[in-house]
Amino acid sequence: MADKGGMDKAKGKAKEMTGKMTGNREREVEGKIDQARGEVKKVMGEARDRAREAESSRRRDES
Repeated sequence: MADKGGMDKAKGKAKEMTGKMTGNREREVEGKIDQARGEVKKVMGEARDRAREAESSRRRDES
């Protein structure tokens, strides 16, 4: 996941704004859900990166 949730967040924002402009509450909520999904992907990606860095550091220290 190269963008770490950025696409989901952008898609969600567009859906949310479209829903607001058209009065489509369901579309607006879908957009907020997509944004939340994107944020979760971002946080998980960052945690995964930190775990990999910690593992690499641990391996270097053992050498």
